[in-house]
This record gives sequence, structure tokens and C-alpha cells, in this order.
Amino acid sequence: MKATKQLSRKEVKILGLSSLGGTLEFYDFIIFVFFAGIISQHFFPAELSDTWKLINTYGIFAAGYLARPLGGIVMAHFGDKFGRKNMFMLSILLMVIPTFALAIVPTYEVIGFVAPIFLILVRICQGIAVGGELPGAWVFVHEHAPQGQKNTYLGFLTASVTAGILLGSLVYLLTYSLFDSKEVQEWAWRVPFALGGVFGIISVYLRRFLEETPVFQQMKNDDSLVKFPLKEVLKYSKFGVVISMLITWVLTCCILIFILLMPNFVSSMPEFAFTPFEKTYFQILGLVAIVSSIILSGVLADKLPPHKVCIAFALGFAFFSFLFFMELYAESKSIVSVIALYFLTCFCAGIMNFCPVFMSDVFEPRVRFSGISFAYNIAYAIAGGFTPQLASYFHTYALKNPQSLIGTYGLSAYVLLVALVALISAFLMASRYKQKAQ
Repeated sequence: MKATKQLSRKEVKILGLSSLGGTLEFYDFIIFVFFAGIISQHFFPAELSDTWKLINTYGIFAAGYLARPLGGIVMAHFGDKFGRKNMFMLSILLMVIPTFALAIVPTYEVIGFVAPIFLILVRICQGIAVGGELPGAWVFVHEHAPQGQKNTYLGFLTASVTAGILLGSLVYLLTYSLFDSKEVQEWAWRVPFALGGVFGIISVYLRRFLEETPVFQQMKNDDSLVKFPLKEVLKYSKFGVVISMLITWVLTCCILIFILLMPNFVSSMPEFAFTPFEKTYFQILGLVAIVSSIILSGVLADKLPPHKVCIAFALGFAFFSFLFFMELYAESKSIVSVIALYFLTCFCAGIMNFCPVFMSDVFEPRVRFSGISFAYNIAYAIAGGFTPQLASYFHTYALKNPQSLIGTYGLSAYVLLVALVALISAFLMASRYKQKAQ
């Protein structure tokens, strides 16, 4: 077991400011979803049907995901060439400015078709920012962290980013608590975006006091920086790319299915019929479970071999998710059992923290930013492209055909496949850790 030491003031500052920026940046990215219905009413023609307004709004939201790979790859290229800190600052600026602008920009009634065009530009900028922010934050924190605590640092950072969704949920509830529905519909929906912009500006200011990572400074002093990092990744780090894309698939499943989709799925079932507030409380329960689990997984991965901790979480994830879906799609279901199994499944979904842990270990420092960003953003775009549709298909099929095998086991089988992917990633990383130890 490795000994740990107390964090110094400098280390606390690095971890705190990096985590704060991650939380606020993902809050800015996700708050759009909570108010998508209202935004669609203000930024599209009144004669357009409500259905098409929502389709267009969510399509614009998806543009952010499509922009992630491009933004991540470009920002990582310059991050490996000119420094982690500079790209760290740029990513949060690209997120904060458009978000704050969304709080004040006129609606369709005032500026016409410029309004939806503005929405597209906002989401593209935010997508570029997120594509570079998370890989950059992982690299920045990993290279600043002392030996024996790197995975703990990554756990706190990843938990703080996930907490950005939790913050969005709480602000959504707070908005409807402070204002009535009519006020929210008319103007108060802008408050959460203004709040995100203000806090983001504060975060940008505070990040100015961060220092470049010692790993990058050493590479710069040794003149060992790579001219074209992505080319080096694709030529010499194929194993790292494969591992990273597999474990990113696991992270994508945990977030999309259990945090973003499952509250909607459960609330749509006639036996439960959650109100919007009850659905948000249900989501918050899952977020609390997964955030705490991510921190725990990081701490354990510093005390035990990371691949062994990943195996344990993967087995727990497979076991509890299977029980959760069996209870959810059973003919006679208990709300208490569904909630309890959802909490336990989300707790085991802390396995997603092995995405940054494995990726940070598998790439060499000189191409680490580019390797992580390329593999993570491409895999997230692919898995994020089919996972929601597949999950929605299985859920809808289960509601319409409750006695069918596909309805009962479809979504469960997909999550079990993802758990198997996590196990494969862990076994592959075991050989890499063994090589490093020799």
C-alpha cells in the first residue's frame, strides 16, 4: 500500500481551481438541456409547431457534441506544443462568453432568423470548449499531482465535472422555487445562464494564477516537444488509442443512460409518473451516488492496482444494473426497490473514473494531451451518437411489449456488454502496468 501525504497549499489550489473550472464549464454546457423547451419557444418562429421547435433546439444542442472532436483535437495539438495552461484558459473562455451572451441576446421576435443562428454558434463554441476542457484538465491535474496521489486527483476532478450536471439540476429547481412558471417562461430562464457566465468569469480570473505543469516545462527545457503530436499518436500509440476508446465507451454509457436518460425513462412509466421536480430529485440521487463513487475509485486506485479496482467496480456495475432493469421492467415493481437499485447502480458507475486513470497512464507525456483528446472525443462522439437512440428503442419496446425478451433484457444486455468492455480494458491495462513495473 502506498503512503499518502497531506496536500500542500499549492496542490490544493491546483486541484481546487481545476475542479471549479470543470464544474462550471459542464454546468454551462448542460444547463441548455434543462431549459430547452423554453428556449425553443423564444428562438424559433411562432408558427412552427412545438414538436419542430423542440427537434430544432435539441438538434442545435447536438451540434455541440459534433464540434467536440474538432475542438478537442485542435486544442490538444497546441496544448502539446505550447503548453497545457494556455489551452486550459482558452477552453473556459470559449464556454463562458457564449453562455453569458445567451442570457442577454434578443429572441426571434426581435432579431428574426439571427436568433437560431446565434444558438448554433453558441453550441459550436461550447462544444469546442468541452472537447478541449476535460482532456486538458485531466492532463493538467495528472502532471501536477504528486506520485501516489495522481488517481485521487483525477477522481476529484472527474467528480467535480460530473457535479456540473448536479449543479444544473439544483439551479433548475432553485429557479422554479424563486420564480413562478410564467416568469420563468418570459424571462427568468435567462438567470441560470447569467449565473453561469458570472461564475465562469470568476473562474477564468482565478485560473490565471495556475502554473504550467512541471512535465511540460521539463519537455520544453529538454527540447523534446513533438512537432505533430497526433501523427505520433496514430503511428506509435495505437494500443493507447484502443484502450482509451473502449473505456470512454464505458464513461459515455454511465453518463448518458443512468444520469441523463434514466430519470426520463422512469418518470415516463405509468406506475411512477414522476412530476418534473420528482424526476429531478431522482436524477440528483443518481448524481450524488456517482460523484461520491468517482472520488472513492480514485482514492482506491492509488492504494491498489488500478486495473484490479476497475474489475471490482465493473462486476458491481454489471450485477446491480442487471437487478435494476429486472425490477424496472417487471410486471409488478416496487418504487423503493427501483430507487435503491438505481442508487447502487450509479454508485458502481463510478467505474467511469478509470477513463482518465487509464488514459493518463497509457500515453507518453509528449503526446498525452493529443492522445487523450483524440481517443476520448472520437469515442464519445461515436458512442454518444448511438447509445441514446438504442436505449430509447429498448425502453419504448419494453413499455409496448412488456412480456418480450427484447423488452425485458434489451437495455440490460447492452449495459452488461459495456461492463464487459470495462473488464477487457482492465485486463489489457494489467499487462501495461506489469511492463511499467519491470
